[in-house]
Amino acid sequence: MTAINSKQATAAVGAAHTPQALVTSLTTILANDVKLSLMIWGPPGVGKSSIVAQCARQSELDLIDLRLSQLAPTDLRGLPVPIDNVSKWYPPEFLPRDGQGILFLDEINMAPPAMQGIAQQLVLDRKVGSYVVPDGWFVWAAGNRKEDKASVFDMPSPLANRFVHLEVQPDFDSFKSHALKVGLDERILAFLAYRTNLLHHIDPRQPAWPSPRTWFMASQLRSIGLPIAAAVGSAAALEFEAFEAVYRKLPDLDAIAAGRKGVAFPDEPSVRYAVTIGLAIRATDPERAQNVIEWSSKNAPSEWFQVLTTDILKSSREAGFADTLVRNLIVNPVIKDRLLAFRDLLFG
Repeated sequence: MTAINSKQATAAVGAAHTPQALVTSLTTILANDVKLSLMIWGPPGVGKSSIVAQCARQSELDLIDLRLSQLAPTDLRGLPVPIDNVSKWYPPEFLPRDGQGILFLDEINMAPPAMQGIAQQLVLDRKVGSYVVPDGWFVWAAGNRKEDKASVFDMPSPLANRFVHLEVQPDFDSFKSHALKVGLDERILAFLAYRTNLLHHIDPRQPAWPSPRTWFMASQLRSIGLPIAAAVGSAAALEFEAFEAVYRKLPDLDAIAAGRKGVAFPDEPSVRYAVTIGLAIRATDPERAQNVIEWSSKNAPSEWFQVLTTDILKSSREAGFADTLVRNLIVNPVIKDRLLAFRDLLFG
C-alpha cells in the first residue's frame, strides 16, 4: 500500500496556520457543524492537543483524547465475545455512545500501521466493528512531522486522503496572547519577545529543548525557585539567566501603571521589550491601562507605543473594560488620533 510522509501530506495545505488562526478555523468548523475529518500537523510542543481542548471548551463540547500510539488494535476495535456460536465485538468503554463532542485521535502517525488501519475505519466510515460514532461527534486527529525528528510512521495514502489537512507552526504573537491571559512569568515572556527564535528550537541531541509547552513548564519551575534548564535545556536557560540582569535596569513599572510622570523610556532594545511586556501585564483595569498608554504616548517611540497599545487593547477587550478605556483615552486629542491605527481592535 502506498504511504505518504508528513511533508507530502502538508505540502498541499498552503500557508501554515498560527495557533490563533488554527483556533479560528476549528471554531468555525464546529460552529457550522461540518463533520469533516481533520488531520492537524505540526512540530512537537506547538500546542496541537491544547488547541483542540480549548476549542472543545469554548464550544461546550465533550472531548475524548485517544493516544493511538499507546493502544493496541483490540483496544480500539474491542474484544470478540461468543454469543450463540457467533463472535460479536464488544467495543471499549472510552468510545462515545451519545451526546456531542470531539473524538481526537492524537499521535495517529506514531501508531503502527495495524493501528492506523483500525483508525482508518473510524475516519472513513465513522465506525469500527459494530461500534458507530454518534452523529453529534467530530472525528479529528493530530500528528508530528518526521522532519522534526519525531518517531512516526508514514501514513497510508488511503487514510491521508480521508482527512482535511491543517498545519500549525509556532508563532510568538499567538503565544504572547495566550501567555498574557494565563499569567506566564513576565521575565520569560519578555525574554522570548527579545529572542523569538527560542520560542521553538528543537535540539535532537538534548532531551530538553525550548518549545511553547516547555516554556510554560519553565514558568512553573521558576515560580518555585527551581532552575529552568530541566525544561528548556541548558543553552536557552543560560541565555535567559543573562537576560534576567536586564531587570536591574528597568524603571519602576508599578509606578508608571499608577500614573507617575517623568519616567523615561529606556534606550536598550532588550530593556524596551521587558518594559512593554511588564506594563502590558500591569494594565489590569481601565485606570492603570490608561496611565500606561498615556505614558507611552508621551515617552515611547511610535513603534513601541503601537506594540504596547495593541497588547493592552486586546487584553482589555478580553477583560471586558475596553469600552471604558477607549472613552477615557479619546478625551486626549493626540491619543485619539494615534488610536485610529487600531480600528480593528477598537471596533472589531
